[in-house]
Amino acid sequence: MQELNQPNARRDFLGTVAAGAAVSLAAMASPLSVFAGAEEKPDASDADKWFDNITGKHRVVFDATQPHEVMPFAWPRVFLMTNQATGSTEKDCSVVVVLRHNAIPYAFEDRLWADYKFGEMFKADDPVTKAAATRNPFWKPKEGAFKIPGFGVVQIGINELQASGVMFCVCNAAMTVFSAVAAQGMGKKAEDVMADWKKGLLPGIQIVPSGVWALGRAQEHKCAYIFAG
Repeated sequence: MQELNQPNARRDFLGTVAAGAAVSLAAMASPLSVFAGAEEKPDASDADKWFDNITGKHRVVFDATQPHEVMPFAWPRVFLMTNQATGSTEKDCSVVVVLRHNAIPYAFEDRLWADYKFGEMFKADDPVTKAAATRNPFWKPKEGAFKIPGFGVVQIGINELQASGVMFCVCNAAMTVFSAVAAQGMGKKAEDVMADWKKGLLPGIQIVPSGVWALGRAQEHKCAYIFAG
């Protein structure tokens, strides 16, 4: 079997990801099939309870479907900053970010980015180097790493946003599809890769049955919907 660090194998692998993900969507006709390959099925009741943390006066959910420069992380901070400027504290705001589809790698630690080449797999570039990211650029970034013209340095690392009360969740359906495709490309068992991805989940990020499920729950909790890219 070819190793993934060989150019041809990597190209084949990335092509398999795109094709396999599309084909795998057809397998999701049964609601239970989105949990295939997982060690455990996420407990929907736990995910529902997680949404009970939405208690702020001003509520919003950001729908992150793909890597889109800094946008999935800048917009939550801008929401908090501009609410503060108009008299509402962070505690007055409830912000949910749903990482789904091609945005799911941001839910994982650096080790998985290196082991599974997430930067190439999901076309996620490092904001500084502009090359395929080899680590999660939004987890514990260096101080002053991100600046917005007119605002200056902004804290848009996932850990920094979490410290401000922002809630992050990740789509289990997408995790199931992409981990299975990754496993196929690497000659591994789908359940082993899925278990590894769960092990590498960042602290404080909730697994939800699907991203669209989470968007629905957030709006049921009176969150305004904003597309984050």
